[in-house]
Amino acid sequence: MSYILASGSPRRQELLKLITEDFITHPVDADETLPEGMPVEMASAFLADRKAKKASEIFPEMVVIGCDTVVILNDEIMGKPKDRNDAFRMLRSLSGEVHTVMTGVSLYLGSQTTVFTTETQVEFYPLSDEEINAYLDTGEPFDKAGAYGIQGKGSLLVRAIEGDYFNVVGLPVSALARHLKAFERAVARPKIHINRK
Repeated sequence: MSYILASGSPRRQELLKLITEDFITHPVDADETLPEGMPVEMASAFLADRKAKKASEIFPEMVVIGCDTVVILNDEIMGKPKDRNDAFRMLRSLSGEVHTVMTGVSLYLGSQTTVFTTETQVEFYPLSDEEINAYLDTGEPFDKAGAYGIQGKGSLLVRAIEGDYFNVVGLPVSALARHLKAFERAVARPKIHINRK
């Protein structure tokens, strides 16, 4: 079965290749505004579902995979930083603290869908202003939720994690592999056998 990955993230593409090579990417420009009052722990699933649904309208005969990763600290969602000052603010907030990374994944085939989330706890070392500015100088933080990439130089900021490492990178591959199998079994259409006698 072929898949559509509704994301332009090179990291997600590399991770999905651990499951299958049989996919194409189709990033979608989906509205990322959250409904007022939505609990932060529901945000990643909501946004992943919105992306997958939009891509599924274009590819209704293929399994679409939509993803969204959020960084949460004290009920605040930290998205991609707007600029250097915003990235500095995020990293200063994360310094010495434990935060939550949640990735929502939504699977669509036509009108059939399933959504799941994976959660990982990440603890940062206490960071000096010098350390934060040195990391900002690498340019790595500016396209990443929470202003860091655990798979790059951002790993030097991390003291410990509890949960799925790949979830923090942006795609919980082991959980996705299992959900894909279950989803495909659930949506499989029975074969029609024709008696030609």
